[in-house]
Amino acid sequence: RDSMDELRELARTAGVEVLDTIIQHRRELNPRYLMGEGKMREVVIRALQFGATLLIFDQELSPAQVRSISMMTELKVIDRSQLILDIFARRAVSLDGKVQVELAQLKYILPRLTGRGVQMSRLMGGIGGRGPGETKLETDRRRIRDRIARLERELKELSRGRDQRRKKRVKAGVPIVSIVGYTNAGKSTLLNALTKSEVFTEDRLFATLDPKSSRLRFPRDTEAVITDTVGFIRDLPKELVTAFAATLDELQEADILLHVVDGANPACEAQIAAVEKILGELDLIGKPTLMVFNKEDRVADRAILANLCRRFDAVPISALDPATLPPLMERLEAMIRIGPSRGDDNHEGERTAGGGELQE
Repeated sequence: RDSMDELRELARTAGVEVLDTIIQHRRELNPRYLMGEGKMREVVIRALQFGATLLIFDQELSPAQVRSISMMTELKVIDRSQLILDIFARRAVSLDGKVQVELAQLKYILPRLTGRGVQMSRLMGGIGGRGPGETKLETDRRRIRDRIARLERELKELSRGRDQRRKKRVKAGVPIVSIVGYTNAGKSTLLNALTKSEVFTEDRLFATLDPKSSRLRFPRDTEAVITDTVGFIRDLPKELVTAFAATLDELQEADILLHVVDGANPACEAQIAAVEKILGELDLIGKPTLMVFNKEDRVADRAILANLCRRFDAVPISALDPATLPPLMERLEAMIRIGPSRGDDNHEGERTAGGGELQE
């Protein structure tokens, strides 16, 4: 049910009005329709009764499942991954973001292109295979592969500029703090509160995609660069993780990860696990991390929040209330003072992977 609530929120973010939700518990998924065939027919009837034009499935659908469900109904059929990719496409502002999102979309679409089948290919040769040349399906696939190769080259060029800026920061010896966390946990709001920035914020999933960096000054004249990164979500499409690899590489250079958690969300522990799973895939487990439970002003039971903070050695704050931020600043400054100096880590700057966009 938590997963379906999140899907509803994703739909709202994409501008889709949700008319109804249906959950079916099965021992195993139907390879043809995902749900049972009878249940699928019930879904179609209810969709017609409500006047729906779109079916959104929480699980990722195979090309065969999309085909089978589409044949049963005239409605458009998409899955969770397509919905997330669409949100990213709407939210991308910078050239970097647009290239990464288009690359992710094309990599998602390519294996799902369907036509009249391999047996109709004009490239196979042999009896029945000779013909005027490529079929339309083969032409589309070739064009997509060419476009993917072109976008990957463009992304590599863009990453060189980010790499040079990141090396300058490493060489200057300024500590780097990267904010990570589940989408809509309040990362951009916290960045604005700590640095007096004006990064766009909104109470929706994936409000900001493009990394932003600002200079953070501590009370004892210590300075650091603090960077906001794209939000994570459970089952993030692998195409997006691949496309945003250059941006997420910014986290590799961070001295400290600031893990922001929505303390008011009942499923916050599941969200922590989802973020840590992605950090593990990026080989970032073990990096100095400070956890922050945000939105304490929305928490009904403060005792539960206090218990969570003890368990995770975290700091409770409200990014909208500056009075709650001093304990966080003290913990961060203490971690920076005992951490390794950047001067000892200059060899890290020799890496060639791209980092996040620096917009000070």
